[in-house]
Amino acid sequence: MSRIAESELIINNRGAVYHLDLRPEEIATTIVTVGDPDRVREFSKYFDTIEVQRQHREFVTHTGLIAGKRLTVLSSGIGPDNIDIVMNELDALANIDFDTRTINPVLKTLNIIRVGTSGSLQADIPVDSFVASTHGLGLDNLLNFYRPEQTDEESQILHSFTTHVQMQGISTPYITGAAPSLLKHFVDGFHQGITVTCPGFYGPQGRVLRLGVRNPQLIDRLADFGFGQHRISNFEMETSAIFGLGRLLGHNCLALNAIVANRIVKEFSKDSKTAIENLILKFLDTFKNNF
Repeated sequence: MSRIAESELIINNRGAVYHLDLRPEEIATTIVTVGDPDRVREFSKYFDTIEVQRQHREFVTHTGLIAGKRLTVLSSGIGPDNIDIVMNELDALANIDFDTRTINPVLKTLNIIRVGTSGSLQADIPVDSFVASTHGLGLDNLLNFYRPEQTDEESQILHSFTTHVQMQGISTPYITGAAPSLLKHFVDGFHQGITVTCPGFYGPQGRVLRLGVRNPQLIDRLADFGFGQHRISNFEMETSAIFGLGRLLGHNCLALNAIVANRIVKEFSKDSKTAIENLILKFLDTFKNNF
């Protein structure tokens, strides 16, 4: 088996992968990713014990036990470029021998769940509600640097989407479904729908401050899109990259989002901190009982 060069997989003097500063034994098989480094503590304050606390740049990690089950919470920072680092390095921790720099003969599957915030694209998905993503649809191009895999249904959704939204000259979209084994646990109390991932917060999400945008009808076209039972529920900046890379690497992925803004009715949550806290508690209750 070919050896992975030092320039391709960077391991520091602690024997940890470079950006995350984690060793293989320091992560659980279920990992929650959050954008905000401060949100890691909002999870780990509920742990019975904390085994690992690491921080390097924006990547903060706590691994511990809750109800006898091991859980890792990791901050990714914002955007698909950071997700490229997080997903590849988590997989390396699970599936590469750091001593020999070779891929393990038996591969491990991780559960990777984003718990974050996003904006609703439907009037009937109000602020402070929760969305579990059935699919991640990327406008960010990250997966186009790899070899994306899509089911027949995903290809049909994507074809319909590109025709409807008209992203020519801006993006080559891609789509990946959530892991059914995870999604089935997040039905009660959750809206479900396609989550669109954008490569930025302002222009790529149709916000206009001082700069005009190339596709001023973007919000309306996203909100109006439908394919069979599928519609776009929300958008943010990480889900499609997690789903796409997760599938290629053989991991189970899901995204849960608290809605802090509704772009259709132009509202922002008056207490987004409580909405996020409620989502954390709902996730942890499900984790304790079903994972």
